[in-house]
Amino acid sequence: MYPRIKRLLDIIFSFAALIVLSPVFFALYLAIRLESKGPAFFKQKRVGRNKTHFQILKFRTMRTDTPKDVPTHLLKLPGQYITRVGAFLRKTSLDELPQIINILKGDMSFVGPRPALWNQFDLLEERDRYKVNTLTPGLTGWAQVNGRDELSIEVKARYDGEYKEKMSFLFDLRIVLLTIKKVFLWSDVMEGGPPGQ
Repeated sequence: MYPRIKRLLDIIFSFAALIVLSPVFFALYLAIRLESKGPAFFKQKRVGRNKTHFQILKFRTMRTDTPKDVPTHLLKLPGQYITRVGAFLRKTSLDELPQIINILKGDMSFVGPRPALWNQFDLLEERDRYKVNTLTPGLTGWAQVNGRDELSIEVKARYDGEYKEKMSFLFDLRIVLLTIKKVFLWSDVMEGGPPGQ
């Protein structure tokens, strides 16, 4: 029953968020385009519910010559690729805002396991143990508020499994509130300098 309510809430809140945050979207779009060549938005193939693929949307935080399909924390000297605006976007997690569009489309939910890259086979295999790959991925999740990129693959998948078992409106609300707290504290953000996936 809750998954249906969850989807309805995702539609309502993502539509409202896009309207309210439209000035922020426009300002960030201009800042990115003015600082470096290339599009303001970044698309990347990610794994969705039941291992289907979709294009995740983010504000571009790196130069256009950055190696593709490599998690930022696995790049050699990732800081050399991150733009000045990009560093701010990552530090504040504002680079994730365009995923509200993914939520409205149904690719994602506000809360769920973070969508893996299509080639993160170790994470996908570990999540299979907990049947996590049957869930709709989220903008934030239980693993994100418990360590984010500092977590090993095994621990991250275990947290995702815990989320699957405990998924409810109140648990989702708890995760959202913890996420807001972490964003304001700028905690657990690593990737090439100032503290995301």
